[in-house]
Amino acid sequence: MHKYIKRFITANILARISVMPAVAILGPRQCGKSTLAKKIISQLKNTLYLDLELPSDLNKLSDAESFFKLNSDKLICIDEIQRAPDLFPLLRSIIDINNRNAQFLLFGSASQELLKQSSESLAGRISYFDLTPFTVKELSIHNEKQMRMLWQRGGFPRSYLAPDEQTSLEWRYDFIRTFLERDIPALGFSIQQARMRRFWMMCAHISGQLLNSSKLGESLGVSHHTVRSYIDLLEKTFLLRTLYPHKANIKKRLVKSPKVFIRDTGVVHALLDIQDHNQLMGHPAYGASWEGFVIEQILAIFPEWRASFYRTSHGSEIDLILEKGTQKIAVECKASSSPSLPKRFYQALQDLSIKDAWIIIPADTTRYLLQEHITVADLQTFITHFMEPKAG
Repeated sequence: MHKYIKRFITANILARISVMPAVAILGPRQCGKSTLAKKIISQLKNTLYLDLELPSDLNKLSDAESFFKLNSDKLICIDEIQRAPDLFPLLRSIIDINNRNAQFLLFGSASQELLKQSSESLAGRISYFDLTPFTVKELSIHNEKQMRMLWQRGGFPRSYLAPDEQTSLEWRYDFIRTFLERDIPALGFSIQQARMRRFWMMCAHISGQLLNSSKLGESLGVSHHTVRSYIDLLEKTFLLRTLYPHKANIKKRLVKSPKVFIRDTGVVHALLDIQDHNQLMGHPAYGASWEGFVIEQILAIFPEWRASFYRTSHGSEIDLILEKGTQKIAVECKASSSPSLPKRFYQALQDLSIKDAWIIIPADTTRYLLQEHITVADLQTFITHFMEPKAG
């Protein structure tokens, strides 16, 4: 049995339950939502847990109004809520009748948009949290070997905690197959499995690159509108991230296309049939994989930062720009223990007047200045630096 990994957002969820009628935790399938649900309700009194993937629990809601009224004094936890999106209007009525906080704790594997009526029905009555697969911070990773294992296997609990590489890889193969064969149809989408698998594999090959919907559509034999609908589906099931270009009021021709990333690098590697880290190091996707890993870890831990990338038509480029208030940080991802930077990176810093740049590398290192305002560090050091409270 795997040890329990304390999730980063647990304290925030518990605090929010006490001041809101409903709280929803959304994230991809198998990212640890059910484990988190059981851990949270074990710390609370007078709770009731329903897993809508169990027919017996789903049947309890055949007369949902009566069930909720019978248990009106409890915190009712409903797992896999996307299987019953028609519950949301009823939840609103029950919440208003009971007129108290801590009524419903909802867990789902689809975004607010895919849950259809939730935003409209529960506006002002619900708080949303996103749960990602494991992060560097949650796993207390402090050395290069552990970090490379997370990078290789990805953060889905059963993949990362598997006893060996083969077991981890087989779990990810099963995850991909289950998503295609069961999860997509369960969400009400009618898409050919073979076509969606091919599209997902194509996304793995272009992860970290500019999106060209027309080119992808030609390869698949579908329109660019269909490609966008596939991207939308993968985004709303938390499996794909679209990173948009930075908007700057400068006299430069900026690219307008977004970049796409498969959010979990373990899934990327399974789709590309990369079986271990030695294979990854020799694969053309090595650098893009590291970039995707770094970006996803940073955005999972710092969701309050606005994220974009910068690229001009002349090739000046920054992998990730983070903004919060007046603060602006440039992040460049280099899958090398001794990184060098092209002139176009320095040009990009100059274009945007950025005075705080970080080069994130996969090796253990004591952070050092490459040049004034440009710091080289490992991912753990970067995250720790920006999580520490600043003096003043």
